[in-house]
Amino acid sequence: MKSYLLVIIIGYLFGCLQWSYIFSKTFLNVDIRTLGAGNAGASNTVISLGWKWGVLVAILDILKAIISILVIRYLFKISHLSESVFLLYLNGLFVILGHDFPFFMGFRGGKGAASLLGMLIGVDYRFGLLGFLIILLITVFTDYIALGTIAMNLFLLLATIYFNLGLGPIIISALLVIIAIYLHIPNIKRIRDKEEKGLRGTLKKKIKNI
Repeated sequence: MKSYLLVIIIGYLFGCLQWSYIFSKTFLNVDIRTLGAGNAGASNTVISLGWKWGVLVAILDILKAIISILVIRYLFKISHLSESVFLLYLNGLFVILGHDFPFFMGFRGGKGAASLLGMLIGVDYRFGLLGFLIILLITVFTDYIALGTIAMNLFLLLATIYFNLGLGPIIISALLVIIAIYLHIPNIKRIRDKEEKGLRGTLKKKIKNI
């Protein structure tokens, strides 16, 4: 039980490193959640502050999940997926929960796409490569990063089932899918109503303004 609690605390605290919020408040004196899509994620940073800030935030959000999982690997001497993989999934889950629901921001954070990618890389770099390809291809094909994010969550669930990594990781993966869909309900509704801003159009507009 103490091991699980340690894994949870480390993951949640790493997840609470809200780089989009930190940068927007520090350098622009504005809360990123008052801009664009109204959340503290990398995609909203691209929409609201430009692609340079968005890329920086995405990289740091990916890294915080990777580093958190590497800390767990070190503490519990985990080198292969067959060794306590549940602890890696548990830590990744709470990194994403910390990112999505940070305590110091009234539990209103981002939507976890970059942190999920970092979790995939931390668990197995091959998962990370495939996850990156999936979110990239779905986003480019549909023009909506929300759909790419949901697809990447589904990939984690299917990969966890396919490689038979255990009931615990399957439950965590399914929970992550549910969280992703729930957080993206507003995006899905805007896509349905053709009101969602497409990523290509946003990037073109930001680049022209440089």
